[in-house]
Amino acid sequence: MHAAGAPPVTASPAKWPVNSAPRDRRRYLTNQFRRSSSSYNGSHHYSRRSQQYWDKFYKLHKNKFFKDRHYLEKDWRGYFDDEIESSNGKVVLEVGCGAGNTIFPLISTFPKLYVHACDFSPNAITLVKSHANYSSEKMNVFVCDAAKDDLCVNVMPFTVDVVTLIFTLSAVSPCKMASVLKNCKQVLKPNGHILLRDYAVGDSAQVKLHDRNQMISENFYFRGDGTCSFYFSESYASTLFQSAGFAIVDVSTYCKEITNHSRNITMQRRWIRGIFGRS
Repeated sequence: MHAAGAPPVTASPAKWPVNSAPRDRRRYLTNQFRRSSSSYNGSHHYSRRSQQYWDKFYKLHKNKFFKDRHYLEKDWRGYFDDEIESSNGKVVLEVGCGAGNTIFPLISTFPKLYVHACDFSPNAITLVKSHANYSSEKMNVFVCDAAKDDLCVNVMPFTVDVVTLIFTLSAVSPCKMASVLKNCKQVLKPNGHILLRDYAVGDSAQVKLHDRNQMISENFYFRGDGTCSFYFSESYASTLFQSAGFAIVDVSTYCKEITNHSRNITMQRRWIRGIFGRS
């Protein structure tokens, strides 16, 4: 649960005594999680209107902003090969599907899958349904704010093998994350899993937002277009999922140095990846 050779964190680092005992550190992390998730009530302008800003984002950029994401096969395929490629097929739910940049590569790789996909942006759902590879026979796509709308209205309880949260939790305020996980748990099978990929603390984008004083609460920021982004530490993600009743299968931070030669700058990108089992 650590990133070997990772560059130093320059934004919102944890502040506990270097020589504190492991028990003290765990208590500190738990208290930090409780404070950051409960002290902020989502009243900030950009947080309250996140649906409006994301809907405007997809109306403006359509499906041209994000590249197709092959995260399942890159990050977790070895773990789920037998599960997903079984002859019976599997059911996957993507919460926060956007324009479909994850679900369409997923169906292409695993054609036996049945996919549920939702997003709280009506424009995003329109983009998914207009995609050349959209199939109403293999996909159930619907508008849903997973932080407040019951997923069971569109997905039968306890029927989903895998829920994917790909850059989804970071788009909602910390005070709503537990509600999203509780909602997902209602549709997961008893032995189902949630796959997480999102932004990690110390990412170069966070450093820029921090330097521009665009922080809403600890590790939670608003961008210039009004959308929001949260940056996860491994400890925060672990405590978040454990508090929601999930078991930790794996959590890690992926770090990559990216050089923009035209601008002569080097960026330290950080993403968190995790597998969490429904207990």
